[in-house]
Amino acid sequence: MRPIGIDLFAGAGGLSLGFEQAGFDIAAAVEIDPIHCSVHKFNFPNSSIIPRSVVGLSGDEIRQLAGIGSKPVDCVFGGAPCQGFSLIGHRVLDDPRNLLVQEFVRIVSELNARTFVFENVKGLTIGRHKTFLYELVAEFESSGYDVLTPIKVLNAAHYGTPQSRERLILFGALKNQKLPSYPAPLTNAVGKPVSFDGLGFGPSCRDALDDLPNADSFPCLLASDHVHAQPTRCPSEFARELRCEANDSWHAGYRRDWDPTLLTSSARTAHTDISCRRFSNTLPGTVEPISRFYRLPPNGVSNTLRAGTDGAHGAFTSPRPIHYSYPRCVTVREMARLHGFPDWFRFQVTKWHGARQIGNSVPPPLARAVAAEVFKVLGFSSMRPNTLLKLGDPALLSFDMTQAAAHFGVDAPSTRRNRKSGVTKRKQIDIERERTCNRVAYG
Repeated sequence: MRPIGIDLFAGAGGLSLGFEQAGFDIAAAVEIDPIHCSVHKFNFPNSSIIPRSVVGLSGDEIRQLAGIGSKPVDCVFGGAPCQGFSLIGHRVLDDPRNLLVQEFVRIVSELNARTFVFENVKGLTIGRHKTFLYELVAEFESSGYDVLTPIKVLNAAHYGTPQSRERLILFGALKNQKLPSYPAPLTNAVGKPVSFDGLGFGPSCRDALDDLPNADSFPCLLASDHVHAQPTRCPSEFARELRCEANDSWHAGYRRDWDPTLLTSSARTAHTDISCRRFSNTLPGTVEPISRFYRLPPNGVSNTLRAGTDGAHGAFTSPRPIHYSYPRCVTVREMARLHGFPDWFRFQVTKWHGARQIGNSVPPPLARAVAAEVFKVLGFSSMRPNTLLKLGDPALLSFDMTQAAAHFGVDAPSTRRNRKSGVTKRKQIDIERERTCNRVAYG
C-alpha cells in the first residue's frame, strides 16, 4: 500500500514526479491550464487530471474525481501563486490577489490531509513578504495544522540537481501527526555539503549534458522535436540515472514503457551566424553582453532556469542558457536534464511551452528529497512497484490551447492569436494567476 498524494497547481508535474519517486501514488492533479493538463496526463496516465481552477473546487469533488472515496489523503502539495500586499492595517492574506493561497489552505483542511507541503519563492522570506508568511502559518494553525519552523529555503543544487534553484518549502501536519523534517543536503565522500558555486561535488552541467548528441546535427529537428539517436559519449552516473540505465533510476516510482533510443524535446533553434559568433566568444560561466544569455560552465551548475512570461504578458521565452560546447542555446531536453527530469518524461512539443513547463516546475530531485521526509513520518513501508505504465497518447503533447481545452471538455480561450508566439492572446486572467506568475519575478 502506498500513501495518497494530491497535487494542486500541478503544471507539468515536477512535484508529482518527485512524490511518486519517493513512494506516493498521485491520485489527482489539479491544473487550470489545459496544455499543462495534456502533458501531465501523458506522463502520469494513472493519475486523475482535474482541469479546473481550485477556486470553488471542494474536497469532496476532488475525492470523487480522483476515485479515492473516503480513503485518507496522506499529503496535499503544491505551489499556489501569491503576489498581493495590502495597505497597512490589512491582512496580507486577505489581498484578493492571494485568493489562491487561501484556497490551498481550504482544500488541505477539507481533505483532512495528514500532511501538506507548500512550496514557493524565496522572496516570501524577505522584507515585508515575511508578513504574508507569518499570516499563512497562522491560517494553517487555525485550520488544525502544525507548521515546521523555522521555515527554510532549499537549493535544488544541494539535492542532486545541476542547477542553482532556491525554493521555500513549508511542511505541515495535522496536530496529532508527527511533522516531517527538512531533508539534509547531499554530502560528498568526506561529509561536506555539496556546493553549487561551480566547484561542487554534485552533478555538473557536463555530467548532465555530455552524452546527448548535438541537436544541430539533425536537420529533421528544425521541424520536429524528436529523433532516434544514440549517446555520443559515455553517460555520467547522473546521465545514466536519467536514461533509466542505473539500478535506482526509477527510485520508488513506476517504470514507464518507453523507447530509450528516442531523443525527445529537442527541437532546434535557428540562431543567426552573428549570434553563434557571439556565443562562441562567451566564456563558460559568464554572460554574453548583448543577449544577456548565460553560458553554462561545464564543471559547474546552471543558473536558475526561468519560465518566461505567459500569453497575458506577451508570451516571451525566458533566455535559455548557452551550451558550454556548442554556440547555441540549450534545447528543452537539455533544460530538462539540468532540472533533473528523466528522459522518458516529455513536454509540449513547441520550445516556448516546453521551456515554460520546465521553468515553472520544481526540480524532481528536490521534490523527491522533500517527499521522502513526508513519507518517513507517515509510517508506510517503502517498496518498488512492479507495474509497468504505458505513457499516454503522444498527440497530447502537440495540442494547442483550443485542442487541449476540447480534449478535457473545458471552455477554450479566444481564438485570436498572438503572431509572435502562436498562442492565444486572450488575457486568461484565472490561468495567469494559477500559472505561478510570481515565479517569473523571483525564479
